[in-house]
Amino acid sequence: MRLSELSSTVDRLPGTEMGDDPEISSLFFDSRKAAAGGLFFAVPGDVTDGHDHAADAIAGGAIALVVERKLEVAVPQVLVADCRAAMAPIAARFYGNPSEALTVVGVTGTNGKTTIVSMIASVAGTAGLKSQVIGTLTGARTTPEAIDLQAELAAAVADGVELIAMEVSSHALVQRRSDHVAFDAAIFTNLTVDHLDYHESMESYYDAKALLFSPGRSSTAVLWTDDPYGRRLADTLGQAEGSPEVIAVGEHRAQIDRVDVASSRFRWNGRLIDLPMGGRFNVANALLAAEAAQAVGIGADIIASGLTGLSPVPGRFEPIESGQPFGVIVDYSHTPDSLVGALETANAVAEGRVIVVFGAGGDRDRSKRPMMGAVAYQNADLTILTSDNPRSEDPETILDQIQSGLPDDASDGWQREVDRRSAIHAALSHADPGDVVLIAGKGHEATQTIGTDVLPFDDRQVARDLLAEMGFDANSGGVDA
Repeated sequence: MRLSELSSTVDRLPGTEMGDDPEISSLFFDSRKAAAGGLFFAVPGDVTDGHDHAADAIAGGAIALVVERKLEVAVPQVLVADCRAAMAPIAARFYGNPSEALTVVGVTGTNGKTTIVSMIASVAGTAGLKSQVIGTLTGARTTPEAIDLQAELAAAVADGVELIAMEVSSHALVQRRSDHVAFDAAIFTNLTVDHLDYHESMESYYDAKALLFSPGRSSTAVLWTDDPYGRRLADTLGQAEGSPEVIAVGEHRAQIDRVDVASSRFRWNGRLIDLPMGGRFNVANALLAAEAAQAVGIGADIIASGLTGLSPVPGRFEPIESGQPFGVIVDYSHTPDSLVGALETANAVAEGRVIVVFGAGGDRDRSKRPMMGAVAYQNADLTILTSDNPRSEDPETILDQIQSGLPDDASDGWQREVDRRSAIHAALSHADPGDVVLIAGKGHEATQTIGTDVLPFDDRQVARDLLAEMGFDANSGGVDA
């Protein structure tokens, strides 16, 4: 495709030089991935500026650039106000606007995105639709960069995929990665404290999430209005011209019969759903998935069947069964609200005590650390503070900040063990029959980042290994004789 056609999708600033209008055969924003005939986007970043790597990109095969300032190089340059924002429209045109050939359901919010896209994919499969998930479990980023996202959508079209269930992060919305994706339905789950290291305030965080529901972005908005931000969004959309159709969803949409650690039973739209996931928060996730699936044309009976036949979502309130006489749950809950939800479910089903192991990631939102300490101490009988992914921070300092949320006179009911394996071992060792141990924070993650080292560490496997060391055998249903 010619550079002139691609660049016609953006506002070109004075100083743009089209040269001989070269034929573009690839797009890239990482100079290390340069290819012959490529168009390079010189995106300024937090660590490095793409403009400083333009010469490397040209050496690797780039024949044109998209830049925010003119460079002294001998290739055509499309001058724009924002290189990152220019990627989505150009990539969408380059790949033939693939989202228009797909049914796309986007999910945003603090908690529940990964579970909901898995639920929608299960429902689509039951409906006989070939589906694909884009999100936390499928790539390095929850939502890929615009070029990668459009390429992935185009590949899906070529592969016969009919429905895409896609997590849309607040970072992606602010950074314009999901621009020029045609959403048939967009889901809002909830908004709780997280990512304030990036967004700086809850208001800014809300504004970022709300971008998915801007006029023209999606046909239908499916909103969890039991959440105050969901109600606010519903009210706002109801008053804005050109906004998507709003479907307000809350627990009133379900008749809940039972919720336990591993499963839930409820009625939705007159259909009985035996959901193979525990927790009232997963009932909420299922209701949002069901309403979105119905909004894109899938029948209620098929939706109920698809949710009942759902495969467990890795690291999302996932039971660990090794024949032990107490419950062990691994969950990704890493915000105050999600931790409360997981602990409330654990308390509802525990015959004895609730023991929680958790930490907080380094180089991430620090404001939530004392909040998480407070909710853990308030909702668990024993709280064990430990490392998550400390990254470049001192893990003991992170624990100090979590511990600051505990009452000043909290002399018992908690302990700290910076080594995560040792902390999990302590929790399992304290557990008596009927107790529930919740291992929170990392969920599906198979590594732990300490400093610059990325080490193998999977909470689920560590728990199984430690239970085996304690003499429990998943195959025998009890302690080894």
